[in-house]
Amino acid sequence: MPSLSQTIAADLRAQITTGHLEAGARLPSEPRLAADYKVSTPTLRNALSLLQAEGLIEKIHGKGNFVRRPLRKLTYADGLLTPDADLHITIRTTNLRARGDLIPLLKVPSRTPLTEFLCLTHQGERPHSLARIYVPRDLEQPELPWSRSKRVETREVVTARLPTPEEASTLRLSTSLAVLAITRVSADITGRVIEAARLILAGDRTEALFTTHHTIDEKGPEG
Repeated sequence: MPSLSQTIAADLRAQITTGHLEAGARLPSEPRLAADYKVSTPTLRNALSLLQAEGLIEKIHGKGNFVRRPLRKLTYADGLLTPDADLHITIRTTNLRARGDLIPLLKVPSRTPLTEFLCLTHQGERPHSLARIYVPRDLEQPELPWSRSKRVETREVVTARLPTPEEASTLRLSTSLAVLAITRVSADITGRVIEAARLILAGDRTEALFTTHHTIDEKGPEG
C-alpha cells in the first residue's frame, strides 16, 4: 500500500503532467499544502522530495517550490557530449600540480604541471552540466566533452550516484537527484594520456547511449 507521501506525490504528479499545474508555476506554501492534504509538514516534504528527485519540481531558497520547466536533454555517446544550440559553455582555467588520484589517472609523476579546465554548460541562466578536464601543461589544447580531435583510445567509467554538496550547489540540483559521474581518460597513438575528464551530468537531463559493434564471420565450416 502506498504511503501518504507517495499518495500526495502521485496527486501532484498528475496535476503537473496534465497541465493543471503549469511549468514555472509556484506551488502553494508547504504549510498550506500540508493543511490541504491533512498531513504533517514532514510528510508533505517527503512527498515534495520525491517529485524533486524526479525533476518535476524545484525548491528555490526563500521563494518556495516551483514546477520545473522542461530541460533540453543531452546525449552522451562514444565519449562525446552532443552539444545543443540553446546551450552555452563557460570555461575557467587553473594551473596546478598533479597530486592525489590525478597521478595514476594521468599516469604522471607527482607535481607534474597540469591545467584544469572547469567547463560549465548553461541553458539560459540555468547550469546544465559540469566537467573538470585535466591536461598536462606541455600539451596545447584540452579535449572538450564534445571533441575527439586527438584521441586514439578512450576509456570511461560511468557511475550513477547522488551529487556531492558542491555539485548540487553548482548545478542547482536537489541532493536527492541522481547524477551520472563519468571519468574519461584519453590517450594518443603513443599511449600517453592526453587528458583526464570528470563529467557530472544530471540524471534528469542526460541520457547515455552505448552501442556495441559485432563482427560476423560469414565463412562456413571448413571441409
